[in-house]
Amino acid sequence: MKLNGSRLEAVATFARKDIETLLESPDAQATQPGPECGRLQELAPGILAVENAGRRLEPADTSARFDDQGNVEFRLTFLADANGPLELRSCLLPRLPLGHRQFLSVTDKSGETVLERLLGKGAEAATLLRQPGRHPEAARDRTSFAGFLALGMKHILTGYDHLLFLLALLVVTRHFVSSLKIITCFTLAHSITLAMATFNLVVFPSRLVEPLIAGSIIYVSVENLVRRGEPTGRWLLTFAFGLIHGLGFASVLREMGVGDRAGGVLMPLFSFNLGVELGQLMVAAVVLELLWKLRRKPLFAARLAAACSAAVAGLGSYWLVERVALN
Repeated sequence: MKLNGSRLEAVATFARKDIETLLESPDAQATQPGPECGRLQELAPGILAVENAGRRLEPADTSARFDDQGNVEFRLTFLADANGPLELRSCLLPRLPLGHRQFLSVTDKSGETVLERLLGKGAEAATLLRQPGRHPEAARDRTSFAGFLALGMKHILTGYDHLLFLLALLVVTRHFVSSLKIITCFTLAHSITLAMATFNLVVFPSRLVEPLIAGSIIYVSVENLVRRGEPTGRWLLTFAFGLIHGLGFASVLREMGVGDRAGGVLMPLFSFNLGVELGQLMVAAVVLELLWKLRRKPLFAARLAAACSAAVAGLGSYWLVERVALN
């Protein structure tokens, strides 16, 4: 958003798939704008709510188009009191899949950032206070190093498919060195594809990535059941599947448009990935300690790996069916 006196110009970009899901378009796989363009124009006025000193503003002008990358771009213009506070609310976030986030950036007429927020479900709004003779303070707390670090930790700690994949890998390891090799390979692999996907060097649609992640969980779990004991060469398999999981991690940064932020890519990428690794290590430390303690008990030692693997395989199968059906 750009704020110029009483004029507020907003540009909102969405993945085409998300918008087509909202529109329930029958031609969701089309590569060229189709009949749904008229419905985009109808949707445009309702994607953003702006309140100025408690008064709801209606957009003075709206437009919608497909950009060169196949995304949907909305443009809205509002006229507001130049000095009153503004409340900005994303109206589509509650209707998008759980975990979807939007990166909000507001600049003034000189191009200086006066507000930045990371919006998510339950936190769809941000307020910009404006007082005569006082320049609004930039609010970058949620998109600072610490903000992206926290986002990375939250993403892995709530990414149950990634965590169960890690559990399936570790449940059959019996030595610290084996566990360390697996965690290191997983880290290296998803760090590579996370960076490449964020910079749009490698682009795979989520309709392919998400079922593949579920498939990786099933494969590792079934291998645990078929090949009793600790499978050899597990680190190589971990690296291969880690590349796929990295594409899933990258969806968060890509949806925020981090790869398109001039001069501001490396910090979000590094701090987000660091947050993912810290969260992963926290989980691995707890899981390994628990597994090693349970293995000392004869009753659990004989059945622990098989029971965990069977449960994880069941969840992976559910996710695979769900994700294929949704696509």
